[in-house]
Amino acid sequence: MPLTETIPAGQEVVTGTPVASHRGLLDEGGGSLGIWEMSEGCVRDVEADEVFLVLAGRAVLEVGDEPAIDLRPGVLVQLRDGDRTTWTVTHPLRKLYLQIPR
Repeated sequence: MPLTETIPAGQEVVTGTPVASHRGLLDEGGGSLGIWEMSEGCVRDVEADEVFLVLAGRAVLEVGDEPAIDLRPGVLVQLRDGDRTTWTVTHPLRKLYLQIPR
């Protein structure tokens, strides 16, 4: 899956010139399952309810005032609707995500 998309509107690029890509695998009942990737760089975002599993790469994820999370393959993270995040990707990151409807 090539990293060809620019960072979507609503996300703020902090450093670098990251690109991203996503592929939806399933949309059902208001939820969605897919794969998301981002190249090296740093972006800020406001999240939706989501659980994700890191498949490849390395990054540091800051969620509000919580301690930073070291993202690497096998790490499972839950984000809540409205969480303000900062993603600092040091090696292209790939995650499997499940967005949860409320």
